[in-house]
Amino acid sequence: MNLITGENNKILRQKSKEVTQIDQEIHLLIQEMKKIMIENNGIGLAAIQLGIPKRVIVTYVNDKFRAFINPQIIKFSPETSSLIEGCLSLPGYWGEVERPEKITLRAISEQGKKIKLKAFGLLARVIQHEVDHLNGILFIDKAKEVHKESGKLNVL
Repeated sequence: MNLITGENNKILRQKSKEVTQIDQEIHLLIQEMKKIMIENNGIGLAAIQLGIPKRVIVTYVNDKFRAFINPQIIKFSPETSSLIEGCLSLPGYWGEVERPEKITLRAISEQGKKIKLKAFGLLARVIQHEVDHLNGILFIDKAKEVHKESGKLNVL
């Protein structure tokens, strides 16, 4: 599996479909996503970034891997903060994005258990960025200004 890149790539703009069954295929997908995310120095990845339109994301924040199946942000804090974001699917692009500081997430774990997670700070930002991917939204759609560097700047 390879990363899908490019701001005009139609795959990245499609809406991902809900996972109806957590089977071996989903477990293998999650393992592959973790591997590709780490190989590319990322801290988050959505399945659609590998061309697989399933509602699955992985994060690596504070030295902890997390996988979320069918993630749904059910609450956003009114407090927001801005931070520079980049994206593995848009190498070299970066921009300042304002997002809620805290979220409440409902999802299914890799083990098939329903989970509810209150996230803040970087984890909340990464989850929002990846859930946006599942809805065909890229960070460049929300950034105040988008910049392109000749070097690599991959954040999420």
